[in-house]
Parts: sequence; C-alpha cells; structure tokens
Amino acid sequence: MAIRSRNKVEPTFNSSSMSDLVFLLLIFFMLTSTLIAPNAIKLMLPSSNSKTMAKQSITVYINDQYQYFVDDKPAEETQLMDMINTKIGNDSQATVVLRSDKTVPVQYIVNVIDAVNEINNATGNNHKVILATSPKK
Repeated sequence: MAIRSRNKVEPTFNSSSMSDLVFLLLIFFMLTSTLIAPNAIKLMLPSSNSKTMAKQSITVYINDQYQYFVDDKPAEETQLMDMINTKIGNDSQATVVLRSDKTVPVQYIVNVIDAVNEINNATGNNHKVILATSPKK
C-alpha cells in the first residue's frame, strides 16, 4: 500500500508580487528625483573642461541682473561679507562655490572673492572660492 502525501510542492515561482514591487520602487524614485532642485537660481554658467570637485559649504549666486544671492537669499554688495561670514560659522576651511552667469562682468566676481579674502584676513582662516562652470559641449 503506497502512502501518498496530500501536500504537493510546486516547483514554479510566482513573480507577480516581484513586479509590483519593482513598479512601486520605480514610482518612488521618479517622484523623489523631481523634488530635487540643485540650482534654484537659473544661470548660464561659463564653460570649462576642468572637473574640480569640492565639499561646498556655501553657495553664492550672481544672476544676469547682477544681483547677489547667498544660499538663495538676496544680498546687497555691502552685506555680502557679513552674510558669508554668518553662513560659514566656525568652519576654518570652508569652500565658497561661486555660481555666476557668464554675462556678469568680472568685477562682480572679484567683489565676492574680496569679501571672502577679508573674512580670511579678519579671522585667520583659510576659506576658498571656487567658480562653478558647466561642461564644454
């Protein structure tokens, strides 16, 4: 008398739940990637072949109307040094990333560099200024 088991194990794999999971992950990443706005102020950056990367502590923008922005907050030229110094805080080797429109005269860029140099002279720190560029086409 042969005893047969009532519980049969099927060797097939049901992948319908796996495809549901993949579609949910796809929707999640599509939604979260649209929320990221790396450049809140639209600028046409100058072109360059260099690929210098640095840990940015603060970002200063100069738009095509020659207006300054320190981390998306508008600033006058006279307030520039104070706002940068406040944002840097106690960091002794902060990096200031300067994002300037390519139509901006060099004097406006030099004003930001002078403000950071004055902070360095007053505090004895070694803050750096990096000019952001876009890749050449």
